[in-house]
Amino acid sequence: MKRTSHIQELRKMIAEEKKRGRKINFVPTMGFLHRGHLSLIAQAQQKDAFLIVSIFVNPLQFGPNEDLSRYPRDLERDVRLLEEAGVDALFHPTVEEMYPNPMVTFVEVGQLDAMLCGATRPGHFRGVTTVVNKLFNIVQPDKAFFGQKDYQQYLIIERMVRDLNLPIQICPVPIVREEDGLAMSSRNIFLTSEQRQKAQILSKSLAAAELSIQTGQRSAREIERQLRERITFESQGIIDYAEVRDAGDLSEVTEIKRPVLLALAVKFGTTRLIDNKVVEVKPNV
Repeated sequence: MKRTSHIQELRKMIAEEKKRGRKINFVPTMGFLHRGHLSLIAQAQQKDAFLIVSIFVNPLQFGPNEDLSRYPRDLERDVRLLEEAGVDALFHPTVEEMYPNPMVTFVEVGQLDAMLCGATRPGHFRGVTTVVNKLFNIVQPDKAFFGQKDYQQYLIIERMVRDLNLPIQICPVPIVREEDGLAMSSRNIFLTSEQRQKAQILSKSLAAAELSIQTGQRSAREIERQLRERITFESQGIIDYAEVRDAGDLSEVTEIKRPVLLALAVKFGTTRLIDNKVVEVKPNV
């Protein structure tokens, strides 16, 4: 596996691969890799494609009271996992390489960034879209792969690419879960054993809400009430949001008539977890 922390060295590497006629596939990450990341890598390993993974903990997407300094890091462990997975190249720039000067240029995706995680983490998605746009300009991939655990982020990146006419195919990859149903996340390491057990309520409440919809419940407010009630009474988790949104554009939903996103953000201790489920709507009998 080739490895560099320098933009110009990566660009030279990519130019050589393109001369050989290879497509460029790209998986951007913040490191501390788990099976969720490895599923992205597996999807991105395609015939005649040169696969680049980036590891960069992006300070622009962390608020002043958020966990930038606590975000788990273990580069050498990640390198071993990437080598075992057969990745072609790793790009792991420093903050100084990515942001040599104070940033005054930003990329924002309006509307989609103002709800759910964007409502309680102002500036978060501006940081995400800015760094992803920078990475796209550096790597110039043909395809980029994003996990659907961060469903709002996936839609925002997809919209940014569409609006800015970037010649990149955004490929969504389904959520990977632990055996107990907990969605894979680098932040899971911060959970105590008790909090970890309580956090199972996220996937359980999503499954119960899906069943409620599939058996005829069409009120989005009632589904949200069910989600909140179950999480509150069975876990004491602190709910940031528990909402039903249109799965295509995250617009508000009153009556469920088409596919919806059930979206959760809940804090267990000091650890904020997100989870979601896209529910297809069956006709009422």
